[in-house]
Amino acid sequence: MQPPNGWQTTKPSGSLGLNSPTPTDRYAPGKCRARLSSLRSYAQVPTSQPIISCRNVWKLYGPKPAAYFAGMPAAHGFADIQRDGYIAAVRDVSVDIAKGEMLVVMGLSGSGKSTLVRCLSRLIDLTGGTVLVEGEDIAKMDARALIDLRRRKMGMVFQSFGLLPHRTVLDNVAFPLEMRGQDRHTRRDRALEVIELVGLKGREDYFPRELSGGQQQRVGIARSLAIEPDIWFLDEPFSALDPLIRREMQDEFLRLKQMLGKTSVFITHDFDEALRLADRIAIMKDGAIEQCDTPDQIVLNPATPYVAKFTEEIDKSRVIRARAMARPGTGEGKPLAAGASLHQLARQIAADARAQIPVAEADGRMIGVLDRAAALDVLFGAAA
Repeated sequence: MQPPNGWQTTKPSGSLGLNSPTPTDRYAPGKCRARLSSLRSYAQVPTSQPIISCRNVWKLYGPKPAAYFAGMPAAHGFADIQRDGYIAAVRDVSVDIAKGEMLVVMGLSGSGKSTLVRCLSRLIDLTGGTVLVEGEDIAKMDARALIDLRRRKMGMVFQSFGLLPHRTVLDNVAFPLEMRGQDRHTRRDRALEVIELVGLKGREDYFPRELSGGQQQRVGIARSLAIEPDIWFLDEPFSALDPLIRREMQDEFLRLKQMLGKTSVFITHDFDEALRLADRIAIMKDGAIEQCDTPDQIVLNPATPYVAKFTEEIDKSRVIRARAMARPGTGEGKPLAAGASLHQLARQIAADARAQIPVAEADGRMIGVLDRAAALDVLFGAAA
């Protein structure tokens, strides 16, 4: 199977809120407002100008979906649309993705997460709404402009590895550069560079059949990085791997994220994986975003019962960082590290007699105080 026009990928292969909006406004299903301050110690500070901005995006399947959408009542929900003989794969989604941000989109099978990422890259056409990439409306691009955007700006990794079996690791990684028309020496040098980056140095002349599943996925990741994309789309890239290799690939991905600072959209159905990788998480149901926020805030304040079901079995103390629980105020004495989880700070909090413990960033800047009793409730459960 050939990749989509212009796509140099592995295909085929699987803050706090600004102005403190109210919970209803902030988490309305189908909406997801940008949360532009970094809540994780490794996250880059996003810029005010989003790299990707989508507004009221819809993707309907059925007979003449554009005509149906034009006359569809505004109050129609997922079930109403389904009764009319259509599937709302993506339903009124609005989200901004900042430079260097990792947005993880998760949900159960059929929730619309993979369709959404294809809308963001216009692998499929929208039924309604707009997607802007660096300020350009991709729905208005002609075929040539869209191909150029994908070749210059976008990389994608799918669940299936899609490696060419008759080509070596080196030739697989260099393939998108070959399609771009780069000379042999330039593409070889770039391929060797990214092969070393993903930890496969010494295996350049191996064929895919000689590699483990994790190694094959590393080749897929290297191939997507070869074109030096600004935007990285990853659609359940680790779901076909066994648990140990999956964990290893998550570690590798975090290392690459920290080194390269790519703007990334990562699709998964695994909540633990989302918590581990994300700057923000968007949880989807029936094509709409139920909640979009930092891992801390989703665990602390799930917006809907559906979101709360994902967080029930999570050890909140390992996810929530002192920064997320800091409230305005001042305190005396040694502060807690804002970027540390409550689990990491458990002994320090338990041994501290202060009711309000100051919290400071790594640069020494005080950001508020942590209520000791509230932190102990998260660590050990609320008192009966």
